[in-house]
Amino acid sequence: MAGQSCLISNDWICGEYVRTRSQELTDATVQHVWITVASVAIGFVVAFPLALLARRWRSVAGPVLGLTTILYTVPSLAMFSLLLPFFGISAAVVITGLVLYSLTILVRNIMAGLASVPEEAREAARGMGYGPVRLLLGVELPLALPALMAGLRITTVSTISLTTVGAIVGYGGLGNLIYEGMQSFFKAQVLTASVLCVALAVAADVLLLALQRLLTPWARGGAKKTRKQARKQGQSGPEARQKARTA
Repeated sequence: MAGQSCLISNDWICGEYVRTRSQELTDATVQHVWITVASVAIGFVVAFPLALLARRWRSVAGPVLGLTTILYTVPSLAMFSLLLPFFGISAAVVITGLVLYSLTILVRNIMAGLASVPEEAREAARGMGYGPVRLLLGVELPLALPALMAGLRITTVSTISLTTVGAIVGYGGLGNLIYEGMQSFFKAQVLTASVLCVALAVAADVLLLALQRLLTPWARGGAKKTRKQARKQGQSGPEARQKARTA
């Protein structure tokens, strides 16, 4: 029928759906974002002291890394189901599960970042009178930022993806719409919510990358200096780009 509504014809791409369900899409997106932010923030707060303990005492490193790895291997549906008796049907089930999943990535990246700090930088700071706390906050953390931010980016993107599984308890953000749309085979709802979920992941990764560049200006300066030196020496193409990446 000419001029038939895309909602009636159940099309995959339907502007009318976006227009008429804009509030529903907004509410689902907001829920998705706050669950993700809360999970990553709590995960970092838990992972940071665990990484420091594992670095300080080697006997602790094995159990910490082993336990976080085991938690990461638990399927998400099983994880949320196991948490239900403790938290009931609430957002806490989803957030707790996502926090547990984030630990293996965050702990490993924090430890890797701290391990990458040159010993010469530590010795120089100690020679200037830096104590353990000041050394950590003023020297080690800034130099470990690239690895730390890489862990945050991976964790954030994976958390955005896993949040959709929270639809099984009604707290899945955009996952709620995907789940409902799949049950009723509402094409426009499934596609629109899925595209928004992907867009969230891409936007979060780009924002965190921009934040990393803002917090580590010396890294950009090192890459630019390497490219300039390569041009002066007559290098171009893959060779110059390779040196810039390794700077």
